[in-house]
Amino acid sequence: MLYTVQGRGICKSFGGHAALDHVDLTIGTGSILGLLGPNGAGKTTLVRVLATLVRPDAGAATVAGHDVLTDPVGVRSSISLTGQFAAVDDLLTGQENLEMIARLRRLGRRAARARAEELLDAFDLLDARHRRTSTYSGGMRRRLDLAMSMVERPQLLFLDEPTTGLDPHSREQLWATVRRLAEEGVTVLLTTQYLEEADQLADTIVVLDHGRVVARGSADDLKATLGAGALRLQFAEAAPYERAVSTLNPLRTDDRLRTVEMESDGSVAHVLHVLNTLSRLDPGGAARAKVSIKRPSLDEVFSSLTERSTGTQPKEAA
Repeated sequence: MLYTVQGRGICKSFGGHAALDHVDLTIGTGSILGLLGPNGAGKTTLVRVLATLVRPDAGAATVAGHDVLTDPVGVRSSISLTGQFAAVDDLLTGQENLEMIARLRRLGRRAARARAEELLDAFDLLDARHRRTSTYSGGMRRRLDLAMSMVERPQLLFLDEPTTGLDPHSREQLWATVRRLAEEGVTVLLTTQYLEEADQLADTIVVLDHGRVVARGSADDLKATLGAGALRLQFAEAAPYERAVSTLNPLRTDDRLRTVEMESDGSVAHVLHVLNTLSRLDPGGAARAKVSIKRPSLDEVFSSLTERSTGTQPKEAA
């Protein structure tokens, strides 16, 4: 497998406080890595190290084959950043914003115009190309900001909370754009406070706490560390509910809602076993029960991993 980012033993302290404590990080080319952690966990410091804005105290890291210490110019030529807030000029049109960045990247006038038109088309902004960006919606501004980051296609794209303040439809549009970039070979390092965003986008998630990696793996891997999910049954009538409570040895019950929850791996075999058991007791009552599977959420995983206890040890999902 090819890696765009390879880091080992990265350390950085400020005033005697360890912001990064022997962090190892690899990101496969064309993949999306979600970097999560509470405030002060070290996320920003790690990004700044990889972007050559901060020198690590110890350890080593390469980006697109360039060493962050010995070849910072090579690193900077390989990366791009889309920050938390759209960095567009409101007095310019969408096309003018893109042409301005292209010219700053030393493209000729004709090449800059052609690249701007290509990106406007790719990011679904052609119809608004001649409008001032002050008239753009939040989602359009974010797409334009991302397009500006792609004037020269980077090998590594840093995305810092890219959907902050966007409505659900605009967020879905931006997620689709990010997925397409990854499919085209751009490696993405995503930092976000929206755990649903990491769940939707990230191939791999790394959780930092106290400057250390406390977990890494896919979203499903991390959810599996909390154990099995739960099978939830809701009954329309009291009698079958009471029989289920006395028979199934549930984890949780709710007399008001008439719900029963029990540990389950979510397999068809286990669901059928439970329903067959209920049918033998009360065929009619079981037939009217509503069944759902509840898996641990990434929010629950995050809360579990980042509890501020001393002596936290790194944990890696299988």
